[in-house]
Amino acid sequence: MPLGTLDRKAPSLFKQGPSPLARLTFYSALALFLMVADARFHVTEPVRTAIGAVLMPIQWVMLKPVELARDGAGYFQSLEEAQQGRDKAQSKMANMSQQANQVDLLMQENAQLRQLLELRDRIQTPGMAAQVVYDAADPYTRRVVIDRGQIAGVIPGSPVIDASGVLGQVTRVFPLSSEVTLLIDRDQAIPVRNMRTGARGVAYGDPVVIHGGGMELRFMPSNADVQEGDMLSTSGMDGVYQPGLPVAKVIKVEKRADSSFSRIYCEPLAQMSGAQYVSVLKPLTDGVRAEVEAEVPAPKSGKVEKTEKAKNLPGRREAGRP
Repeated sequence: MPLGTLDRKAPSLFKQGPSPLARLTFYSALALFLMVADARFHVTEPVRTAIGAVLMPIQWVMLKPVELARDGAGYFQSLEEAQQGRDKAQSKMANMSQQANQVDLLMQENAQLRQLLELRDRIQTPGMAAQVVYDAADPYTRRVVIDRGQIAGVIPGSPVIDASGVLGQVTRVFPLSSEVTLLIDRDQAIPVRNMRTGARGVAYGDPVVIHGGGMELRFMPSNADVQEGDMLSTSGMDGVYQPGLPVAKVIKVEKRADSSFSRIYCEPLAQMSGAQYVSVLKPLTDGVRAEVEAEVPAPKSGKVEKTEKAKNLPGRREAGRP
């Protein structure tokens, strides 16, 4: 070997272990053996179990942030869905409440219309249905305005009834509406008949509502047979109201020693406050009035009753005339 040439190979003293090819061959054979042995005899199962048990806490710790992030996103998403569901439920409940209120109102209106139709079945006079729009603006009168007028054929003096009885009388007519004066107005008077005794009289409006009533049966003798609870109906003697329409109920009778007449307070059967649906009747014709008067029996004594004299008292407006 020349002196100038260096030997770059490691000395044999430092050469230890097999060669890389041998190691590759050994590890390949070992891997193949372990795979066959594990597939056939499950020899690596205890090792795998031990390694899994050792790595389980590490995996749990490493998966926690991922689970927290996923759960947080799901929580906020669920919260948003819950809020949206709450808003939808509240909106649905509001709509259902509104519908329930409308159903209750329709049921009340249906009941009122049924009662009105039942009353109309007993009435021979033709009429038309109407709706109360609002109360009249005059604070010194008791009047309401309905949605029927001259175009619908309403004429002044037409009786107006609701489901319970006589409400009032048309006193002013416009093209599309009419003004109805209620029976409790101080200018209203209506001939009535006591349904228990058959005695006739005249009931006047009493807006002051003394003793809880809204009408007063005036010019009745102190010895007249009138009791609390007596029902009053129209007598038909004025030629306006058909006989037999319910008007009022007697609620108080006061007999005074200083007067020959009793103070008789009555409560109207019709709904004077809050009436919504009414029926406008046509006034009785002269022919119908003659038939009604023919059906009324004359007094046995042949004398005119004081109630008939009361109709002709001076200063009193004729009943039923607007």
